[in-house]
Amino acid sequence: MPQHQYAGPAVHALHWFEIPVLDLDRAQGFYEAVLGLPLRREGNGVHSMALFPSEGDGVGGCLSVSCGGLGPAPTGTVVYLSTPSIDEVLSRVTAAGGAVAVAKTALPEQWGYCAHITDTEGNRVGLHSFA
Repeated sequence: MPQHQYAGPAVHALHWFEIPVLDLDRAQGFYEAVLGLPLRREGNGVHSMALFPSEGDGVGGCLSVSCGGLGPAPTGTVVYLSTPSIDEVLSRVTAAGGAVAVAKTALPEQWGYCAHITDTEGNRVGLHSFA
């Protein structure tokens, strides 16, 4: 497969993600409690969203009420959220109203660890950590 040159900003396989939610307040409270990070609220009404922290040209994403008409689902594409400690995050999931779907699992070589949780909306979301 030929390599193509790209003169624009850094290219990432993932640019933006949206996690569909039915109740933005509930979902935002869940992710803030579990990740220990504030999410920034933007928009209003059906265009309301809560943005995950991101820096520079890194990947960004949000919780979205409208999400192109898609509803929460436990199947399909899994987005992995980065965390310094999967153990800390998993310890807060149940108390925040979610469930651990896949326990902390070691990945091959030096790729770290992953786990899956089910959020308050019914979405399956991955967690990743190198530690």
